[in-house]
Amino acid sequence: MFPLPAPHAFDPHHIPADLRALNETIRAEHAKRPDTWSVPIEEVRRARIEGKGIFPRPEPDPHAEIVEIAGRDGRAIRVRVLRPRTREARGTFFHVHGGGWVFGSAMESDPRLRRLAEATGLVTVSVDYRLAPEHPFPAAGDDCCEAALAVTGGGVADCPDGFFAIGGESAGAHLCAATLLRLRDDHHAQPFRAALLVAGCYDLGLTPSVANFGEDRLILNSRDVSQFASLAVPRAEARRTPENSPLCARLHDMPPAFFSCGTADLLIDDTLFMAARWQAAGNPTQMSLTNGGCHVFEVFGTPSGEASLARAEAFLNAEIGRGNR
Repeated sequence: MFPLPAPHAFDPHHIPADLRALNETIRAEHAKRPDTWSVPIEEVRRARIEGKGIFPRPEPDPHAEIVEIAGRDGRAIRVRVLRPRTREARGTFFHVHGGGWVFGSAMESDPRLRRLAEATGLVTVSVDYRLAPEHPFPAAGDDCCEAALAVTGGGVADCPDGFFAIGGESAGAHLCAATLLRLRDDHHAQPFRAALLVAGCYDLGLTPSVANFGEDRLILNSRDVSQFASLAVPRAEARRTPENSPLCARLHDMPPAFFSCGTADLLIDDTLFMAARWQAAGNPTQMSLTNGGCHVFEVFGTPSGEASLARAEAFLNAEIGRGNR
């Protein structure tokens, strides 16, 4: 059980210096760049891979393996596998990348997943799901669910099956929650014994913190999330169904979860609301809030970001330890 966050977690006078500096830098960078929605989507995707976006340039892991999983309609679903190199593998972490369901790729998560693999001993398997607007929902969810079933069913070679965890950030955290629900409801299965949910968007109808954030683009602003949701789910009336907004679903029989978010993230309500509902449904729940952290601040390599990653890894290590007793 997690307690209510302490007041100082939201006190602007107690924001760490590294995050205060990071937020100023991000705002300044956004001010120099064209509006995201004034550039063709393919150009934004290419810029992210080339390190010309707001995020650091992704460094592909030289030891990554690419595996293709056959989807139920015959399509190929690609997953990217990183195996621990400094320790014995002792489980498998199924990962879903972020990017607003429109941007992003599994490769962009290589540095953080390499760190996670070495810190926990988990083989990481990250799925390259189909992106909107070319493939609106439920395409992304179909890919994630089918890949999760394949990974936990032995469809990816040499992935230890003694402990399975699932996790992602931003849109990836949303898709993780949706996948857990589909596994429970459609397949009567719950193979995952831990969920790592970082800065997720769980309500495509927009929580108050998203709707009221305004034009200030601290990685994201209100318009960005609204635009992402409309591209992923074009019909407005469908955005708050349990299938598309996990916050609206019944959340019983979910695995232990670790929710993480920065308090300067416009998705803070999504984390606060979802963690509370997760716990109220009877599931073990932990939550980590970082004062002044912007959206997915962990990717920028600050001391506060490194500390947040370490807390998430400690959660996974503790769950692995519980599973081995």
